[in-house]
Amino acid sequence: MSDPESHRLTRDDVAHVASLALLELTEAELDEFAGQLSAVLEHAKDIDALDVGDVAPTHHPYPLHNVFRPDVVTSADVREQALAMAPEAEDGQFRVPPALGEEP
Repeated sequence: MSDPESHRLTRDDVAHVASLALLELTEAELDEFAGQLSAVLEHAKDIDALDVGDVAPTHHPYPLHNVFRPDVVTSADVREQALAMAPEAEDGQFRVPPALGEEP
């Protein structure tokens, strides 16, 4: 690869990485991606130069808290209510039309 200090990728660098990834790139794509990937590396270099020693590690920029309800076991006997609203029910189950040409 090219000089790590410059972070400028050459067409040969891009072609090498593409071959490792089993990608076939056109000449135009090699030129385009060399510029784009170099810009990404330059941006990473800028971020690496930031002094973040006093910044606390975080997983999210905003202080978020879970808003889940407590997991409480309750009686939820709604089977009869659901079956009462069904167009058809049979033996405590929803009755539906046969699928895939099956006989009832």
